[in-house]
Amino acid sequence: MKIGFSGLGKMGSQMVVRLLRDDHEVIVMNRSPGPAQKAVLEGARLASNPQELVNALDPVIVWLMLPDIIVAEHLKKILPLAPKGSIFIDGGNSDFRNTQVLSKFVHSSGNFLIDVGTSGGILGLENGFSMMVGGDHKAVKQIKPVLNSLAAPQGWDYFGESGSGHYVKMVHNAIEYGMMESYAEGYRMLEEGPFKKLNLPTAGRVWQNGSIIQSLLNQLTVEALTENPNLEGIEGRVAESGEARWTIETAKELGIPLPAIEAAFDVRLKSQIGDVNFSTKLLAAMRNKFGGHSSNPEL
Repeated sequence: MKIGFSGLGKMGSQMVVRLLRDDHEVIVMNRSPGPAQKAVLEGARLASNPQELVNALDPVIVWLMLPDIIVAEHLKKILPLAPKGSIFIDGGNSDFRNTQVLSKFVHSSGNFLIDVGTSGGILGLENGFSMMVGGDHKAVKQIKPVLNSLAAPQGWDYFGESGSGHYVKMVHNAIEYGMMESYAEGYRMLEEGPFKKLNLPTAGRVWQNGSIIQSLLNQLTVEALTENPNLEGIEGRVAESGEARWTIETAKELGIPLPAIEAAFDVRLKSQIGDVNFSTKLLAAMRNKFGGHSSNPEL
């Protein structure tokens, strides 16, 4: 099918390639020209502005892979150009509460906003993505071929009304914070414990075979430690992208305690003001492995 795509960051660019490989026609628009030109070389068509993007689509279906803070601004520019019945898909890490408000605004213009929480990082191109979908059910059915092409086998499903997809993804990321912190603390215990010169990658590889704690995240941790055993050049400051913060806010409103997730979140905040150690360095290395994030982010 034909789809517009706005936002060619690390994940967005890979999603476009995956769609092209599955014979979809993709029209791309991006603020910076470099990623757009790369997409064109892969087989995408280029739209230089929202009007060109809308004109190239019938029906108008546009996937937005943008930061939460600019999704509304972007939609307000393109909505007046789109015919009624157009479908917009927010595939980024957006606050589900913002999605609920924005969906009502889009719906008031006779159009649809689907929220797709997307996980998979830079591994999604080859492995497929994990996709959590919310919004109008009929509109979701219309984009099913796109979801099938992007997702890993059994890697997407519909969760209900607007915001539900982003909510499930938000909780996923909060769990991710807790899991990453547990791995980082455990490997620090190996590194700084009473048995000197333990081989951390070897321990991790053993854990990856038959162990209850085997996981893709642990495999990436093993790879990071194999490539850089002493985590040289990594300062240990760890970014937070919002989802754990939103989860904690929502949990407090609901009266649900989240001690492990809050503790993991606090470690990241403290690292940003200089409280760093082997664990926080490993956290930064993990983020680089699965998401392509800088090991020394500007905060």
